[in-house]
Amino acid sequence: MKKVLYITANPKSEQDSFSLTVGRAFIDAYKKEKPEDEIVELDVYKTEIPFIDSDVMSAWGKLQQGIAYEALSSVEQQKVAKIDALTNQFIAADKYVFVTPLWNLSIPPLMKAYFDTVCIAGKTFKYTENGPVGLMAGKKAVHIQARGGIYSDTPASELELGDEYVKTISGFLGIEILDTIAVEGMAYMPEKAEEIKNKALKHALKAAKEFANA
Repeated sequence: MKKVLYITANPKSEQDSFSLTVGRAFIDAYKKEKPEDEIVELDVYKTEIPFIDSDVMSAWGKLQQGIAYEALSSVEQQKVAKIDALTNQFIAADKYVFVTPLWNLSIPPLMKAYFDTVCIAGKTFKYTENGPVGLMAGKKAVHIQARGGIYSDTPASELELGDEYVKTISGFLGIEILDTIAVEGMAYMPEKAEEIKNKALKHALKAAKEFANA
């Protein structure tokens, strides 16, 4: 049995979001293919995601100096404990489904904050004399992304930093991105929005079966 972490980053409802609609179709198809696998859903807009702020930096500094966790302030303890819980949940998964829109050429801020909480030296990657090495080798992921413009195979592809970031940070940790399911062009061609969504849904159903058996 595999554990799949289904991570979404969109404050809209599913019916109002292209990425969430396609994401739900994907994960439902996965469940049908592998009903024995455990699916854990995490909505970063409904989860406490600590930012790497002065409290966190202070707490990490104290811990590195050998100061006991109990000696941290209550705020520092709370934030470090939440980061540890999110990191441990991330490590425990075998597969990941990242679902995001493209906002201002990148991912939503809370998704970036989430990645910051799970990129922890000594847990998900380590530093070596030859540079950083991911500790999540063997784990696999899919990225589902909605974007109003068209970035695939166009000059605008150089401006698409959302899927590129997800691929890069995943690779940094040792996670292999098997597929990107892009729902794109709805703002550019609103009259074809349904057609675009349906095309992405077909891609999602095919990709879900492949991901279930990966």
